Amino acid sequence: MTVDTSPGRQLPGWLRRTARVITACELALGVTALLLIFGLVLLQAAQRYLPIDGWPWTGELARFCLVWLTFVVAGVLVTSDSHISIEMVDMVPGETLRRVIRVISCLVMAAIGVALCAEAWELWETQAIIKSPAMRMPMSWLYLISMVGFVSVVVRSLIAAVEYALVGAPPPSYVDELTDGGLPTA
Repeated sequence: MTVDTSPGRQLPGWLRRTARVITACELALGVTALLLIFGLVLLQAAQRYLPIDGWPWTGELARFCLVWLTFVVAGVLVTSDSHISIEMVDMVPGETLRRVIRVISCLVMAAIGVALCAEAWELWETQAIIKSPAMRMPMSWLYLISMVGFVSVVVRSLIAAVEYALVGAPPPSYVDELTDGGLPTA
């Protein structure tokens, strides 16, 4: 979860513990996908120099793992407040305005996640007949695993919206270092 700016008001302990467990599971899936990508690409490179026939499914599975990695850890980025954001919005004066902007942005993110879930569900239902060229994997599997990440984004965005509404938005923590002339160095 994000930094608590008000020590008297916190989200329930069971919700924070559940979020930590889900985060650990999502990160484990992400690390597994990343290691698979590394191993499969390494295997692909080795096959080019060995006197054996290559396995075409290695490149295909590596590409699928990249898609799964991207979407499975998207919810973790929402929880850790590491997703793409605009610094100017976080620098608005006034705690209340920053809180309202953060809640609205979380609700918009949740709405987009719901739309992505609906599309992934539609693709999961309709694409089962199509198989990947090398592995012969039903393409519905690609969308089903991606949908796990979309559901995570929706749930975590709603939790973050409630947290920002009740506890408040954390203060900006990415202040650029200034040089002697007052210009940002980053």
